Amino acid sequence: MSERYSRQQLFQPIGEKGQLLIQQKHVLIVGAGALGSASAEAIVRAGVGKVTIVDRDYVEWSNLQRQQLYSEQEAEQKIPKAIAAQERLKLINSNVQIKGLVMDARADSLESIMHDVDVMIDGTDNFDIRFIMNDLAQKYRVPWIYGSCVGSYGTAYTIIPGKTPCLHCLLQAVPNMAMTCDTAGIISPAVQMVAAYQVAEALKILVEDWKAVCDKYRTFDVWHNQHYDMGVQKAKKSDWRSCGEQAIYPYLAYENQTKVVVLCGRNAVQIRPVRSDTFNFDNLAQQLQKHGTIQRNPYLLSCQLKDYRLVFFQDGRVLVHGTNDVQQAKNLYYRLLG
Repeated sequence: MSERYSRQQLFQPIGEKGQLLIQQKHVLIVGAGALGSASAEAIVRAGVGKVTIVDRDYVEWSNLQRQQLYSEQEAEQKIPKAIAAQERLKLINSNVQIKGLVMDARADSLESIMHDVDVMIDGTDNFDIRFIMNDLAQKYRVPWIYGSCVGSYGTAYTIIPGKTPCLHCLLQAVPNMAMTCDTAGIISPAVQMVAAYQVAEALKILVEDWKAVCDKYRTFDVWHNQHYDMGVQKAKKSDWRSCGEQAIYPYLAYENQTKVVVLCGRNAVQIRPVRSDTFNFDNLAQQLQKHGTIQRNPYLLSCQLKDYRLVFFQDGRVLVHGTNDVQQAKNLYYRLLG
């Protein structure tokens, strides 16, 4: 066994046997923002055999305060986070098979890569995607680790299909959050604490130490020195739509998937057409240059207008920056693209 992991192997619950298991496993990380990038680095350094990172966004200046994989150069060039994370992580551990996917975390796109996943880690910023992850986890019997943070507050919860209540059991409907990163801000220690819990739980699952897996819904506030573990086993429902005996996985249905979404803390709206046609960036640049300043790289094209910025991805998605108004964003989208 490589000297590289010697200190990790000295930890008795992992040992050489556990390290061998870790190197045979596949971790899927959905979201490469603050939580996703922190978890991805720790997982890659631990020597997991295969890591897939899914993210729809690109690096911006406001990310650098807490998203540890990214640099100023990547913010300047608007490099997609999945690509920036992939390239940085390859430099950290070349023995790990790392794949960054620049795509929206839809039910169909995630389902296409679920066949050999051993555990999923939540690095997203919205409950639409989390409920899709939750249903996929139940359908394919893949454990996943929910995590979220805002301000100085964080929470983590490990979901084992067939054993623990699923996220749908606990929340029953998509929450209407009172706080977001946009309204309450966020500090990096809260991010790191959630990621630490998530990675610890992932390692337990990867080495198959099921008795050590936390069965509590864990919350904490690093600024106000609060920590609370809540027992949730009674919340499990045998007839629930996502994890019950006759599960129908409601959030995998197309009609339940969001087509237009306001992005958390970004003053931006994502528009995802029903048909995900690939953009021809040469034609698109020619079409838009009379409206604003064009900036592009192999992954996206940005058009800066007076009050708005539109970012076009090759999979057909468009981010409209400068508004949280869905209708305003759609009007601008249709006005420029027809």
